[in-house]
Amino acid sequence: MEVNNKIIQDIAKLAKLEFDKKSTEEMKGDLEKILAFVDKLNEIDTKGVEPLIYMSDEVNVLRADEITEETSQEDALKNAPQKDSDYFKVPTVLKK
Repeated sequence: MEVNNKIIQDIAKLAKLEFDKKSTEEMKGDLEKILAFVDKLNEIDTKGVEPLIYMSDEVNVLRADEITEETSQEDALKNAPQKDSDYFKVPTVLKK
């Protein structure tokens, strides 16, 4: 695949980026290196190699749900920067 300025401009538009001429040339060089690496990977003989689906042989290793010690409301509020009796106080986000 030939990397040209139009391809870089199209990718930049899709990514909502803007490049000056210097950055366009740098991106062009980087994209050419990436594509060359992918082409190099395509040269490797992978016949008889099963695709990797999971990183380990373990499948669905889940921990058992166990009841643990709970944090009391008093302990949870102990280090709160601002609190109002039983609740955390946070800045207003939405205004009516």
